[in-house]
Amino acid sequence: MIITRAESVDLRQILELQYLAYKSEAELLNDFSIPPLKQTYDEVKQEYANGLFLKAIDEDKKIIGSVRAYKENYTVYIGKLIVQPEKQSQGIGTKLIKAIEQEYPDMRYEIFTSDKSVRTIRLYEHLGYVKFKEQKVSDKLNLVFLEKYANNQKV
Repeated sequence: MIITRAESVDLRQILELQYLAYKSEAELLNDFSIPPLKQTYDEVKQEYANGLFLKAIDEDKKIIGSVRAYKENYTVYIGKLIVQPEKQSQGIGTKLIKAIEQEYPDMRYEIFTSDKSVRTIRLYEHLGYVKFKEQKVSDKLNLVFLEKYANNQKV
C-alpha cells in the first residue's frame, strides 16, 4: 500500500468509496441522510480546491482509503477518513491520519465523529487524540470532537 496526494482525477473514485465506507456509519445511526452520503461531486471538488486529499492505493493502483484536511490558523481540520470496508482494521486509517499529520507538522489537529462510532473514537484516542467537546446535531446524532497537539505542545 502507498499513501500519496490525491489528484483531481481521483475525486469520483474517492466519492464512491466515501459512499461505500459511510454506509456502516449510517446503519449504526439508523440514518441514511448523513452528510457524507449526500455529498455531491461538486462539493468534493470544492473541498479539494481548498484543502489536501490523501489516498491509499493498493498494489493494483486501486484507491482503498482516503482522508482530507484543511488548515485554518494553527489548526488542521481532518475529515472523512475512509477505508474500503473489507480493508478496515488493517492499519490503513492509522497510516492515513499519520500522513496528514506529517503534511502539517507542528500544528493542532482536530477531528470529529459520531458518539456511536466507538471503533473510530478508539482509533483516534490510540493516535493521541483527546475528546474536548460534544455537540448534539439531532435526536439521532451527537458528534464527539477530538484534538491533538503535535509533540504534545499547545500552539
